[in-house]
Amino acid sequence: MESEGRVSIQEGRVSAQIGERLRVIRRQQGLSLHDVEARSGHEFKASVLGAYERGERALSVSRLLRLGDLYDVPPDQLLPRGTDVEIDLTQEPADGHTLTLDLVRLSQLKEPDAEVLARYASTIQLQRQDFNGRMLTIRRDDVRVLAAVLGRTPDNLGQRLDELGLRVTG
Repeated sequence: MESEGRVSIQEGRVSAQIGERLRVIRRQQGLSLHDVEARSGHEFKASVLGAYERGERALSVSRLLRLGDLYDVPPDQLLPRGTDVEIDLTQEPADGHTLTLDLVRLSQLKEPDAEVLARYASTIQLQRQDFNGRMLTIRRDDVRVLAAVLGRTPDNLGQRLDELGLRVTG
C-alpha cells in the first residue's frame, strides 16, 4: 500500500478533479506554488503541490485538510464540483456517530475505495498512535470527511463499507 504515491487509473479522475479545485483556489488567492511552499513552512514542496494539482499524486485526507487550513477554506470546498452526489459535510450519519473498520479485511481488498480507505486508516492510526491492526473506529467528523472524499453521503459510506465487508458491528 503506498501513501501519497502515484495514483491508479481509477483514482486518477478524482485526483485530477481535486487538483483542479486546488489550483483554482490557489490562483483565486493570488498565490504561486512557491508562495504556498513558503506559507506552509516548506511542509508542502512546490513540485509536490504541482503534482497534486495535475492529479499525478494521490492526496491523503490529512494533507487535504492541511491545505484547507493553509488556504483558509473549508475542506469540502477543495473537493470536485458537479459530482453526481451532493456532498454535505454537516449531515450526520443516520446509523450512529462512528463506524468501525475491519483493518484485516481492508488489507486484503484491491479496489479503489479500499485503497483510499486504507490510506485514510493509516493516517488516523498514526495520529492516534493506535496500532492494534485489527479494527479502527472512525469518528463522526472523520466519517463526514471520508464520505465526501469518496463522493458519498455519510449514510452511503456505511452502506459501501457493508458491501465491502469492512464494517464491524456489535
